[in-house]
Amino acid sequence: MINQLNIRQLAEEKEESLSPYATKSRLSRGRLKPEEPCQVRTAFQRDRDRIIHCKAFRRLKHKTQVFIAPLGDHYVTRLTHTLEVSQIARTIARALNLNEDLTEAIALGHDLGHTPFGHVGEDVLNELYHQGFRHNEQSLRVVDLLENNGYGLNLTWEVRDGIVNHSKTRTEILGEDWGKVNTLEGEVCKIADTVAYINHDIGDAIRADIITEGDLPLPAVKALGLSHSQRINTMVCDIIDYSWAASGRDTTDSPTIGMSPQILEATKILRKFLFDRVYNLQAVQQETEKAREVIRLLYRYFNEHEDKLPSEYCLHSDDTERRVVDYIAGMTDQYALRMAEELALTKGEVK
Repeated sequence: MINQLNIRQLAEEKEESLSPYATKSRLSRGRLKPEEPCQVRTAFQRDRDRIIHCKAFRRLKHKTQVFIAPLGDHYVTRLTHTLEVSQIARTIARALNLNEDLTEAIALGHDLGHTPFGHVGEDVLNELYHQGFRHNEQSLRVVDLLENNGYGLNLTWEVRDGIVNHSKTRTEILGEDWGKVNTLEGEVCKIADTVAYINHDIGDAIRADIITEGDLPLPAVKALGLSHSQRINTMVCDIIDYSWAASGRDTTDSPTIGMSPQILEATKILRKFLFDRVYNLQAVQQETEKAREVIRLLYRYFNEHEDKLPSEYCLHSDDTERRVVDYIAGMTDQYALRMAEELALTKGEVK
């Protein structure tokens, strides 16, 4: 039956009812290496499945979001963050009649290259590696080269573009240095990432007794709501309303993904509050300094003992430092800590 009825083509025909600004899978710019299309799945559905089944995706469950080695069961991990970004992005994309499959694939793959210990690990590798390190670029390297036993996942151009251009570092939300993704679906993922981390990081900080709900800035609470669900709902509905031109329904405005000035300002206030009261505080805590020392120890050790690197990390570079960065960036928090402890026992380098 499947040979007589190409299910993928039926799915591609359904995409014709999407917004004229939506990215259609049949019009994809293609993959790095040409391959036969799937009979059942569109190109973007196939990319989503490849990401979900890859090893780097599984490792996200043991990678820190903000709090390193938390004792509670309900702190956000890099995996739960990724799933929350995917849910928020899909809701926005569906409402705007954009390509939900492309949106989901980008969201699920956007943090595959994140280091152990969250942005602390990223900052240390950026300091140590002479070419610098950014997790979005590493995410692209993961899907292009490192995954699938060194063959990569061979994703479509649109998914790869969304992954590499999702990062915002510390730039102002939707500001001049915000950067651009080349599809509206990628822009949706980028803003959904912000909505997700601002809200779940507040929850984690309250859970850790660093702040209370009463500490949240009053102007932001009045505009967005006090509870986690209220804030997300307000932000998501505002993004949909502000970005309605992207849906292609009864409007002549140019399509763009953004927020209204009032909600954007409230979101910026919350983000600044997190940097002042949570992120910068975390940066000086004992666990954070230990994480930095672990990354430095591993970096130093493997650069001095290249023969200890797993063989698969030698396939795509003759530069030892590059191989070491690939290996460390792929580690989970637990694996990095365990390896550092083993080295410390033999070398006495970490107390």
